[in-house]
Amino acid sequence: MSAALSARALEKRYGATTALAGVDLEVGEGELVGLLGPNGAGKSTPSAADLGLVRQTRGEAEVCGARAGSLEARKRIGYLAELFRFPGWYSADELLALHQQLAGSTGDETERRELLELVGLSEARERRVEEMSKGMQQRLGIAQALVGAPSLLLLDEPTSALDPVGRRTVRLLLEELRRRGTSVLLNSHLLSEIELVCDRVVILLRGKVVSEGSPAELSRPRGIEIETDEGTRLFDGGREEVPRLVAELVRAGRQVYGVRVLTSTLEDTYLEAVGGETS
Repeated sequence: MSAALSARALEKRYGATTALAGVDLEVGEGELVGLLGPNGAGKSTPSAADLGLVRQTRGEAEVCGARAGSLEARKRIGYLAELFRFPGWYSADELLALHQQLAGSTGDETERRELLELVGLSEARERRVEEMSKGMQQRLGIAQALVGAPSLLLLDEPTSALDPVGRRTVRLLLEELRRRGTSVLLNSHLLSEIELVCDRVVILLRGKVVSEGSPAELSRPRGIEIETDEGTRLFDGGREEVPRLVAELVRAGRQVYGVRVLTSTLEDTYLEAVGGETS
């Protein structure tokens, strides 16, 4: 899998404050990677470096083979900030037309129509931003980030302040973008959203990667709970050990009433990784 984003030994310091302390980060083509961590962990700094908004103190970062922050790299990126604001008097179509000009996109009306359809806002093409719900504005924000068909999408808390229906809508949209081959780096505090939609998860703490892997890899086994006629016991091992353990108990004359494989959740792993740090 080729890399849409590749960062090696990335460091960023603001005076005596270290935002990133030698971070390695990669987002493959068509991969959706989630960044987790408490406030101040450094989650937003990689995106800022990729966009050229800040210059790293040390290390290297590339976007689709181009140096991060360069014009060529910025052309390949779509971005939605957490606290974005659009002019309230613009219609959805006018807003996308403005961003087409800013991005140098040649997509014209066809691109705008396809993007609004993708985010489920076809019927709101002429609606003013100020008349839209928070969820509609969030989806419009993702549409503007997709102007010009970027290879890499950087999203900062895209489901913040949304209700469960709105979060599900954005989650389905992210899954569709992945299916289309768009790479996504997603910053979020919502562990459940990250767990449901991301291919890989990277947990940052005080500017360092403290845990990384797929949601399944980070959900480690915690043993096997077996209920028998003698009561409930906890055995070491994972799912693959269940047949052997049950067979041994039956041979020993025990009645087996239930088996439960225990695993740690992404929340468990996150809390273990960050300790007492709060968001």
